[in-house]
Amino acid sequence: MQRRLISSPKDFYALWRVRACEENSLREQPFPAERLVQAIWQHQRLRRGELRTLDGKAVLVFHPGFINFEGGPDFRGAVLQIGGDAPCSGDVEVDLRIGGWRAHGHDHNPNFQNVLLHVVWEDAGTPAVARKHNAKPGKPVVLCLKNVLDAPLDELSLALENESLRSLPENLRGKCCAPLRELDEGKLSGLLHPAARARFENKAAQYRARARNAGWEQTLWEFLFRALGYKHNAWPMQYLAEQCTRLLASLENTPAGEMVPALQARLLGAGGLLPAELTRVQRSSDSYLRRAWDFWWRERDAFSDVILPRVAWRFHGMRPVNHPRRRLALASHWLADKTFIPKIENWIVAEKSEGTSCRELTKILQVKHDDFWSWHLTLASPRQKKPQPLLGEARVTDLAVNVILPWLWVRAVEGGNKKIQNEAERRFFAWPEAEDNSVLKLARQRLLGTSNAKILKTAAAQQGLIQIVRNFCEHSNATCENCKFPELVRGWAATRSDLNRTLKRPG
Repeated sequence: MQRRLISSPKDFYALWRVRACEENSLREQPFPAERLVQAIWQHQRLRRGELRTLDGKAVLVFHPGFINFEGGPDFRGAVLQIGGDAPCSGDVEVDLRIGGWRAHGHDHNPNFQNVLLHVVWEDAGTPAVARKHNAKPGKPVVLCLKNVLDAPLDELSLALENESLRSLPENLRGKCCAPLRELDEGKLSGLLHPAARARFENKAAQYRARARNAGWEQTLWEFLFRALGYKHNAWPMQYLAEQCTRLLASLENTPAGEMVPALQARLLGAGGLLPAELTRVQRSSDSYLRRAWDFWWRERDAFSDVILPRVAWRFHGMRPVNHPRRRLALASHWLADKTFIPKIENWIVAEKSEGTSCRELTKILQVKHDDFWSWHLTLASPRQKKPQPLLGEARVTDLAVNVILPWLWVRAVEGGNKKIQNEAERRFFAWPEAEDNSVLKLARQRLLGTSNAKILKTAAAQQGLIQIVRNFCEHSNATCENCKFPELVRGWAATRSDLNRTLKRPG
């Protein structure tokens, strides 16, 4: 069909494209590329009324789910009805072969325990195969796609080649997407602003609650450590922050020049992140490890009751620069600097322009030099040709809007310091946008109908969108069942005539 449309010599590129797509789709015969199978599932290029599992159960797809680029199943949050069961929400894994479930270790991976449907390409299903596959508990039912495509495979390859898996099809976007796209830039900002304020004040309330028991400085340390741990290692990092007072107390008589390596040894040791025994890994790391062990082995017994098991950490899919060892090395520099928290307090008091304010906080948080970790990504890696910063500028923004500014704000509220309260709030809403992430990418497409990150011009706008996801999307399913947000947006947009009144805030 595609070739009949190519009738002129001028269409030579179109012919090349057809041939290339045919070769790409057939190269792995009898299996196409897995990305193509994922795209077919995402765009539901299937004869949807004919979907049956290997054991003959009908499959109704109300939503195929959202593509997942992190560890775990390929699609999250699908809404499916399998056989006579009620519709339910869960995950979908896509493999080329039915044996991929076991071969890839999904059967033992807890991240796959919510998979409802195993979508495969091969048509290997006989009743005997189906019974054997489904006899073992914990395995999801299997759906083979090969014989239920709505077009020939080469045509689908051409049709879907420009469809990024990161872009949601129009029909899979949220019900609030249409009313949100009708808002002009000013009204969208007017909606995201109070959502960002709600997120800011919610974080501040957490800090207030913790400070009642632990004090303001300890609260700051704990939430800074949590932020350094990212979402996968927030808990073990917070746990180590809770031990900091005890760890520091054992270093009262340590010379200033040895405080950082001594703290690194204790944090890595208490975190279970030092090797169990010394072996020659890299000559460039031998001296560092030897010195760390010289500090730690004398203290290890005294801290045996707080040492974390290694299984408490999650390392899968982590970039080496973000490894907890490097983050703890950075935190050691902060802890060793007795003026660290006073610097932050002075930073909020000083009147600075927006650009200067960001640069000054970056100077406080970044470490100029670490003898080992500025030059190594891991304990086993060779020395880098150029020093690598322990904290990037993008992470400074995350720490500012998620930890430092809410902490300064709520402490000022509790202390009745209106000037610092207003300044912390002003800087929060003026802070430049943070680094993009998977939550924001999906939220922009699902709610705003765009993959363009520039639509959110400040970190506060990003925070506001995340708050909407937390308050509404996470309490519904992929089909927006019973979600009131679209109706609320329409009503708000219809009655909101004064944008300045929307953006007005106390003080």
